[in-house]
Amino acid sequence: MIRTRSALPAVVAVAVAVAAALALGGCKAGSSGSSGAPAGKAPHGSALAAADALTVKGRAPKTGYARKEFGSAWSDTDHNHCPTRDDVLKRDLRDVRYKSGDCQVASGTLVKDPYTGTTITFVRGHSKVDIDHVVALSDAWQKGAQQWDRTKRTALANDPLNLLAVDSSTNRSKGDGDTATWLPAYKPSRCGYVARQVAVKKKYALWVTSAEKNAMKRVLSGCPSEKLPTG
Repeated sequence: MIRTRSALPAVVAVAVAVAAALALGGCKAGSSGSSGAPAGKAPHGSALAAADALTVKGRAPKTGYARKEFGSAWSDTDHNHCPTRDDVLKRDLRDVRYKSGDCQVASGTLVKDPYTGTTITFVRGHSKVDIDHVVALSDAWQKGAQQWDRTKRTALANDPLNLLAVDSSTNRSKGDGDTATWLPAYKPSRCGYVARQVAVKKKYALWVTSAEKNAMKRVLSGCPSEKLPTG
């Protein structure tokens, strides 16, 4: 009996300590993060919030897809008298030199390619740099674009928001993969890459598959404050 009475205060003390620890833990779980949003909720204006709002449907057949359905390659849709390809090269390369005037890019350097993290020298006609459609045109075709007119498809194909200068061999291995099937090997680029795909799909009201949406949210959950790119 003496042992029982002397042990009771210790048991009570432990119980109080555990309760206090749980209370503190609960406060931390419910507190706001650096984004100012409650834990578990995507910050307003973030790519994660936009991904969560994308429409989910199944992938439509690829029947009828052809590159020409998105207009001629690298049209001058912004009417600056330069093809879209050169506009993107000027935007993404450093130390740019021109073949003539200030339009046709002759050479430059792609510093830290977003797909491989390497630095690539661009020389026109001997290039290892491609301009990638972040949302592949055939992927877009199967997720809403087949229902559009040619003007809207041409706009998507030439929208700088949907275009990146990247390593050519990696771009070709990507094919028409979406977030569920392909991500850049260079991990520091993944948040920005997925955020750009989300931005394009939101802008053009393209849908996503369930697997694709889950993959987008999985990547962006690791960078919940990643902003939605604009273009």
